[in-house]
Amino acid sequence: MSTIAAIATPAGAGGIGVIRVSGPQAIAVADRVFFAYSKKKLSQIPGYTALYGKVLAGDEMLDEVVALLFRAPKSYTGEDVVELSCHGGSYVLSRVLRLLFAEGCAPAEPGEFTKRAFLNGKMDLTRAEAVMKLISARGNDALQAAVHTLSGTLKDQTDEICDLLVTASASLGVWADYPEEDVPSVQGEDLSVSLTRAETLLSALLSRFDSGQAVTEGVNTVICGKPNVGKSALMNLLTGRERSIVTEVAGTTRDVIEETVLLGNVLLRLSDTAGIHETGDTVERIGVSRALERLTNASLIYAVFDSSRPLDEEDRELFERCRGKRCIAVLNKSDLPAKTTAGELSTFFENIVEISAQNGEGYEELKQKTEALLGTDGIDTAAPMLMNERQYRCCASALQDVRESIDALHMGLTFDAVHISIDSAIDHLLELTGQKVSDTVVDKIFASFCVGK
Repeated sequence: MSTIAAIATPAGAGGIGVIRVSGPQAIAVADRVFFAYSKKKLSQIPGYTALYGKVLAGDEMLDEVVALLFRAPKSYTGEDVVELSCHGGSYVLSRVLRLLFAEGCAPAEPGEFTKRAFLNGKMDLTRAEAVMKLISARGNDALQAAVHTLSGTLKDQTDEICDLLVTASASLGVWADYPEEDVPSVQGEDLSVSLTRAETLLSALLSRFDSGQAVTEGVNTVICGKPNVGKSALMNLLTGRERSIVTEVAGTTRDVIEETVLLGNVLLRLSDTAGIHETGDTVERIGVSRALERLTNASLIYAVFDSSRPLDEEDRELFERCRGKRCIAVLNKSDLPAKTTAGELSTFFENIVEISAQNGEGYEELKQKTEALLGTDGIDTAAPMLMNERQYRCCASALQDVRESIDALHMGLTFDAVHISIDSAIDHLLELTGQKVSDTVVDKIFASFCVGK
């Protein structure tokens, strides 16, 4: 295993910049470039000890730094680790890093420190994936969900399900392999209880996925409607600044404007789109086409209508485009005399909010309805939560296998058929935690991490 190094702090100037070195030669390499004012060597001190000194490139001093030593296996990666806390200038950090490379370190790949922590048994794959969720958290609920997953809530839940299935599989295996021995017979009722419990726990995990994603990943949200109904004003209200140009001229917005905002505990990946209508303007027509494409692929739609004007055919066309989708009808311009009411929309939309995007009236109700629709109101961030699509697929596949084993049991099929489905479910859960996963999958997961983590 090579010794790797990378800058572990964000790019740009700052008070402190940290360079992390990990691997079998981490201490030896650091001792060749770092010289403590106490004259002590890193190789002479215990782990969890810091030394203050300077980094030298030959006779040239690059910086005064604090070197912190972590000895294997009691480190983040499970290897010997040295962290050099330098002054946080980009140039000085790059010079120290180049010096480490010259002394034999290899550049760390994206996520390689956390990957080594996983490979060295310091954390399972669910906790490793929670690291990036923690880094990218944009709100308190997202932060708490990542913290609880990092502390092992999902792993503990998965282990409980695995224990149920492994116990069932072991009893079936003994019964099948030693039919003539004096072993307890397998009881279908006991199997059914264990499998039903596993099914309940897996179903609960899957049921929390969408609301969890709304908090941690964000929801692909489109603001749509015909021209001049207040879509851009709504965008500005949600972002808290003038992100979109607002005028009384129809068709001001001709392209998709994107922004990520936190609405209550929901992370919205907003797209303010061009007004949907028939137009002979070539540029505007392209904008309308893009708006329709975003509407088709949206996870949440804010369909905006102008309450100061009667509904027309273009409004009714939007009714149909929103049919069957997760949608909130936003009846804008509530500060003006009403010519369209919420009652007229109630036949087509279950969720309706009256607002004035211009002065902020109705914002709280929009927030509450959004949280309720996405299932994030009262979300329990301490509950085990699936953090991404990979984990969801593993869990869904395990649930399908468990249900097949229950069906086989109830249909009176042989225990061999039940056994096969149980073992398949176990494999999917072991893939979820990383105990049984291919190198290709591992490489793909950690490739999405930032360098230095």
